[in-house]
Amino acid sequence: MSRIVPRKFFRPRVVVGVPSGITNVEIRAVRDAARNAGARVVHVIEEPMAAAIGIRLPIHDPVGSMIVDIGGGTTDIAVISLSGIVKSKNLRIAGDRFNRDIISYVRDEFKILLGEKTAEEVKVAIGAVWKQATPLEATIRGRDLVTGLPKEVIITDSDIQEAIAVSVSTLVESIKEVLETTPPEVISDIMHKGLILVGGGALFQGIKTLLESELKIPITIADDPLTAVVRGTGIVLEALDRHRDILLPDDDRLPPN
Repeated sequence: MSRIVPRKFFRPRVVVGVPSGITNVEIRAVRDAARNAGARVVHVIEEPMAAAIGIRLPIHDPVGSMIVDIGGGTTDIAVISLSGIVKSKNLRIAGDRFNRDIISYVRDEFKILLGEKTAEEVKVAIGAVWKQATPLEATIRGRDLVTGLPKEVIITDSDIQEAIAVSVSTLVESIKEVLETTPPEVISDIMHKGLILVGGGALFQGIKTLLESELKIPITIADDPLTAVVRGTGIVLEALDRHRDILLPDDDRLPPN
């Protein structure tokens, strides 16, 4: 982690978002890294909770809300009520995994080796999880595995959909698992209000349609989903006293493991 501020300046308080369900050892490591980067006081919050605050969900009320944060390294699936996470699941199927799926698909189907940056660009440009009414396509450039020379091909949204199909299916099944284990009194709220998507994965073409088809509940994509967690941590930092009950325990209150 880069230094937050030079040592000669006042050391700030910071709020750091972490995936849900991480271990106490990992929480301590996050705090140590932030302190080494120049922070004076480090507060830690689970990212789905931060995202819920960032999009103004009523997390303190006695109603259930469900949020799915499809980020870069992990996806957080969480049911929130009364300032706490009722049920959650964290899985390593997110943006980076989708990039690797695309690289593997292009290597197998087109015999072209793509870089991580190219895979990210094509995912953002034409990434889709549901068949589009108007086909999307993009030109990709990589190294031909047969000749070793540069090669250019056209890839479509259907190719992306096929490339990430297995990962997306696992993601959908994980959301179903969380729903199936959520208490009945909370699930009724979710059936009425639906699920809210945040993170970069919320921008996939057709993801709202896919999830509504699979889950049979309303799906909402948050406004500016990419910044939901950041906005939430900022709100918490500005009103720490109001949100202290949703922060993870300090180091001295964490059990050894």
